[in-house]
Amino acid sequence: MIGNSLAYVSAIGRDVAGVAAILEERFQLRRTDCTVGGSGRRTPVFSVGLTGIALFEPGDPFVGGAERPGVHHLAVAVDGAVSAATEAAGHGIGALSNSPEWGLAGTQRVLLDPKATGGVVTYLSEPLLLPPPDTSVVERIDHLGVASEDNNAVLEVFGRRLGWPIESTQTDAEFSQTIESFTSDKYGVTYRSERPQLVGGVRVAFVTIGDCDLEFLQNLEANTEALGPGPGSTRQDQNVIARYIQSRGPSLHHLALKVRDIDQLLTGLDAAGLTLIDHAGRPGSRRAQIGFIHPASLGGMLVHLVQREKLGA
Repeated sequence: MIGNSLAYVSAIGRDVAGVAAILEERFQLRRTDCTVGGSGRRTPVFSVGLTGIALFEPGDPFVGGAERPGVHHLAVAVDGAVSAATEAAGHGIGALSNSPEWGLAGTQRVLLDPKATGGVVTYLSEPLLLPPPDTSVVERIDHLGVASEDNNAVLEVFGRRLGWPIESTQTDAEFSQTIESFTSDKYGVTYRSERPQLVGGVRVAFVTIGDCDLEFLQNLEANTEALGPGPGSTRQDQNVIARYIQSRGPSLHHLALKVRDIDQLLTGLDAAGLTLIDHAGRPGSRRAQIGFIHPASLGGMLVHLVQREKLGA
């Protein structure tokens, strides 16, 4: 296995100061201002479980000048970036450069070739020494959502070559069905149902790294017509992923935080003036209750909350 946890997750958001204040005050995440690259400037990094979330403004050189808000890259914690890159190359996953660059807080990092990692921008980085998190509200990162073109290919890379455990796989499908009725005043009612028709679907695979997962979401079929009904329907999820890949290509899509009490936190965020997509938890993958925060409230980043117990707990 190459790395057994994440050093940090990098996210781009408009108004970093405002987003940082929300994470610190409303989510009770502990903040450390870390130096960026080889410069003397600093950026906020928040302790979450075994890793951290680093925030950057659009266009920051540390995220390659990327302008669009969202989760930009992940950094796998390794003892030595160069030696880990050499090991990854032995498994067919090359780096863009054999020379390390400065990362956060004086660490060194090496960028793996995104073409070899299914579009997921992945660095190998020395660990960050962050203070322990406050787990009273947010326990950890539950998962990082990835818009995927081919789940079989990414499972080969992350699950077999990098050696991270495959937590589970599933297929989400939405069907429609036509039912006819024949009602007679003499013969009563007779029903005939047609075979269900698939209207939307997503293939899902979870790969574990440290205390969080990568959630790979693959469009089940090439259907990019108008969105389906209501937030969170499988058909809508399918079209969101398809359109995201058309716009940005396969890449990191969203950040999900595992929380202790989703309804209490959503109520508090609503009272604080944040715009929510969900005002209470609703059923989601892996027997969870989930709730989405509108990207406009977090600098354009798509974040959702997850409350779930371990299987069998």
